[in-house]
Amino acid sequence: MVDQNSHLQDVLAAPDGPHIGALFDFDGTIIAGYSATAMLWEKIKRREMTAEELVETANVMAQYSMGSMGFSGLMTAASKFMKGVTEDSYFQFGEELYEKHIARKVYPESRELVEAHLAKGHTVAIVSSATIYQIEPTARDLNIEHVLCSQYEVENGEFTGDIIRPLCFGEGKVIAAEKLASEHKLNLDKSFFYSDSDDDLELLERVGKPRPLNPNGKLTEIAIERGWPLQNFDSRGQGKPVDYLRTIYATGSLVTSFVAGLPIWALTGSQREATNFSTGLFGDIATALTGVELDINGEENIWVNRPCIFVFNHQSKADVMIMAKLVRKDVGGIAKKEVKDTPVIGKVMEMAGTIFVDRADGRNAIKAMEPLIDAIKVDGKSICIAPEGTRTLSPKVGPFKKGAFHLAMQAGVPMVPIVIHNAGDVAPKNEFVMRPATVKVDILPPVDTSSWKRSTLDEHVAEVRGLFLKALGQEDEDGAPASQPAKPVVVKRTSPGQTAKASAGATKSRSTKAAAQKKPAARKPATTAKAKTAAGAKKRVSKKSAPKRSTAKKPAARKSPTSKASASKPASKTSTPKKAVARKAPARRASVKKTTSKASSAKKPPSQKSPARKPSVKKPAAAKK
Repeated sequence: MVDQNSHLQDVLAAPDGPHIGALFDFDGTIIAGYSATAMLWEKIKRREMTAEELVETANVMAQYSMGSMGFSGLMTAASKFMKGVTEDSYFQFGEELYEKHIARKVYPESRELVEAHLAKGHTVAIVSSATIYQIEPTARDLNIEHVLCSQYEVENGEFTGDIIRPLCFGEGKVIAAEKLASEHKLNLDKSFFYSDSDDDLELLERVGKPRPLNPNGKLTEIAIERGWPLQNFDSRGQGKPVDYLRTIYATGSLVTSFVAGLPIWALTGSQREATNFSTGLFGDIATALTGVELDINGEENIWVNRPCIFVFNHQSKADVMIMAKLVRKDVGGIAKKEVKDTPVIGKVMEMAGTIFVDRADGRNAIKAMEPLIDAIKVDGKSICIAPEGTRTLSPKVGPFKKGAFHLAMQAGVPMVPIVIHNAGDVAPKNEFVMRPATVKVDILPPVDTSSWKRSTLDEHVAEVRGLFLKALGQEDEDGAPASQPAKPVVVKRTSPGQTAKASAGATKSRSTKAAAQKKPAARKPATTAKAKTAAGAKKRVSKKSAPKRSTAKKPAARKSPTSKASASKPASKTSTPKKAVARKAPARRASVKKTTSKASSAKKPPSQKSPARKPSVKKPAAAKK
């Protein structure tokens, strides 16, 4: 699957140890496209930018693109809209942006590179001119502890309207990398740096292993001239027209497969035979159309003990066709009630025996599944359930709900775990287009449920979830129960330099209100899984020092982020500066190690009154890298 000249092969051949750094640019390198663009479009969709602000943003971006304004000028112009806006509102906006846009842009190949470096025990960091608000959720998802980025100055939990210099751009990235190397004893001459842009030439020249990744035209020319290895990924970003056609036809094949089974139903009177025919046909047609191939281990476990409860980890809408191809016949399923309202498809799924449940109402969901017990006991059907309840944003296994376990216990049938490794390569959550991929699937031996009791159900949930974690090479840190989210990775944030003002503690710790007001899903803890590479490399060994805490006081009142935000740069490197911080990702964020600088100002927004309402961030400062 891997080309011998690929960057991944270089990592697998590299020596182990935390003295080797693996530095990654963000925009265009870890993710496809630009997080700044996603920020800008989200602000426009929310109608939180006036016509005047849009014109001013466009003007600043045009000046930067034409070279009449440098990156520092771009960030300074951006910062003037930030004064008085609470930092917490930007962290919340960053979480929402990650869920809606950025999570699906992460290159699977870049994820694999990061996991390979972690498995080698290398010190992994993101070095980007973008801001922590754009980067942190992705860093947490990828288990990247260090984020070196541009920063806005924060006092008493609010942006001051100033930036912290030097920015993490150009030579500033070299300063940041050397500071990280000094603190963690890295040998930059033996370290890797991955970037897509010639803006990062200084740091590419500074490390011993420059690795252009998805390079722009100028960097491609430089890399060829200097003999640097190149690699391009095409698994994310704008899909090709053929990918859209594949997706449309594959989705529609659910209906056409059902129609193809109607003559069987009409002529034999057997709805079950017609449904079996249509289920297998849909799985075969949809996977063929999308170019999805299955690498199956343990296929015999599909058939050895039926009827049963098939449980699978849910990463992608492609899971439906994957499961149909695997189980093929005598099967029913459960889907969220919203699917029932989908024209034609909802009706087809209902006629095929799918039960629709309200995921927000646990008691009624269990009651709605009662007909499935008869389907199992009387009709001999197996049931497919995703115990996570919804698709995850990454390959990490989420918490399991208990519905499938109650069902297995009441029906007295075994449970068969189906571990899908990388369906997100086909179509990540919130992505429409499906792309060709080889998906690895492990079908584990049946789990006996005959001795299960209600009083011990939590243990059985943890046991089965643990099987998924083991098969995927994931672990719950510190022995956390497998049925609960793992302890989050701590993301340490630093900037290229640190001034007297910053070290004097100008940055204050943020209010805890944002965490209380935030929807649980908006800040999902990332399992700190110790990554395994395709080659089965060693587990990560490096341990980082605890983050420093600021002694500053909390802000008295949380401000709404509806004030003006900054210009963003969609096609080049931009950034959102802010102070260096050590924070725990999903819960309350820790304090800021900070750096300084001054810029301009803007109006303070009114206080946010309703905790139920999503804070709307006014035009967040965004950046490439």
